[in-house]
Amino acid sequence: MISGRGLAHTGGTLDKLESIPGFNIHQSAAQILEILGSVGCCIVGQTETLVPADRVLYNMRDATSTVDSLPLITASIVSKKGAESLSALVLDVKFGRAALYKDLDSARELAQSLVHAGNLLGMRTAAVLSCMDAVIGRCVGNSLEVMESLETLKGRGPEDLMELITTLGGLLLRMTGSVSDLSEGRRKISDVVIGGAALSKFQAMMEAQGVANETARSLCSAHSDYHSVLRKAEHQMELKTLTDGEVLEVDGLALAEVLHKLGAGRSKVGEPVNHSVGAELLVSLGQRVSEGASWLRLHFETPRPTADQIARLQGALTVGSNTHILVREILPPQ
Repeated sequence: MISGRGLAHTGGTLDKLESIPGFNIHQSAAQILEILGSVGCCIVGQTETLVPADRVLYNMRDATSTVDSLPLITASIVSKKGAESLSALVLDVKFGRAALYKDLDSARELAQSLVHAGNLLGMRTAAVLSCMDAVIGRCVGNSLEVMESLETLKGRGPEDLMELITTLGGLLLRMTGSVSDLSEGRRKISDVVIGGAALSKFQAMMEAQGVANETARSLCSAHSDYHSVLRKAEHQMELKTLTDGEVLEVDGLALAEVLHKLGAGRSKVGEPVNHSVGAELLVSLGQRVSEGASWLRLHFETPRPTADQIARLQGALTVGSNTHILVREILPPQ
């Protein structure tokens, strides 16, 4: 998979993977083919010879306030996938406060554009529209999200993240004819996660892309001490709930924008990110909480969070009662 870095407040797959010591996202065409032959998968970035125009435009979008441009998003995503000569493609299109597109209608327009362009290039393409008002899973930040991904691959992932994984993976299996329907596809994806096959494949991919064997084994062991491998922030702070009730909402945008300013993201092209900066949700949607209970653990270094930033984080938590639906629609291939 050819992936990208963070744009605006959104995270980037390459930034997350580079929080793993030794992980090399820069691979030549020959190296990619070798890894695909031996492992079956890899995740890399754009290069001077592999979708080079997207590499330039991707960086320029952050600097020209065109991150949310529908034509540029479509071109960026589909060009990378087209260069991979895929036979089938499933795209997760986000909408909501923490997404680039805030409402379902505009996200649907993007999804339709992506599906149409993908199919024109000969890729059987579908899209899933999923809600990004709140945080998916429990972690935000590069190293923390890698830890959560590894926990998920060990069968200990949060329910909402597993719902998304099994829906996307199950749909891809259905599109390739590997299963007869989406339900069977979801079961198969769940089985390879719970059974450990997906974790073994990720370990092999890490080793093939430069991670030391001992490091990869440590991260993938049943009882990993993640912070012995992944960088841990110097400081942690827990925020407390201000009232009793049911967790209705955690504003993902508020968390993302504060963490971006604390170093988890970049403000200009080429700027480094602090992989250790992030936050852990200590509650989940629908959970009953008591006043004074810890609901968020903030991981930070320099700069330290200001009073205004802490207040914004505190305001991200809403207590009430409602039903949260993650996956809203699936756009099948045309």
